[in-house]
Amino acid sequence: MSDEQNELGDAWGEAMAEPVTGEGGKEQASAARRVELDDFNGGDAAPLSGDERRKLDAILDIPVTISMEVGRSKISIRNLLQLNQGSVVELDRLAGEPLDVMVNGTLIAHGEVVVVNDKFGIRLTDVISQTERIKKLK
Repeated sequence: MSDEQNELGDAWGEAMAEPVTGEGGKEQASAARRVELDDFNGGDAAPLSGDERRKLDAILDIPVTISMEVGRSKISIRNLLQLNQGSVVELDRLAGEPLDVMVNGTLIAHGEVVVVNDKFGIRLTDVISQTERIKKLK
């Protein structure tokens, strides 16, 4: 990794380590940390066999689409066609509410926007548990 990438990673790490403000303005401890994605080893479970590692590697290489949703709005096609530069579309969220973090259209977390070196990022403030995600699929 280059020095420039390390510096950028450090800047993002500092931004992510800032305290998170929860409901009612209370400051929450942030558990943000920098993670090297290339070093994924499947966790602390027992070592994987060669065949298991190959299967896991195949799954880990599947691309997914991650998106952040600020809010939604339903409007008629008539109103949609009348939108132009400078138009404002009201969303179903209040200012300051967390964004939804979606992976392939499934809610996995909530977060807030951060800016580092003129680039947007998102600090996760709440990760949806696997149990909750499964309940929403049913």
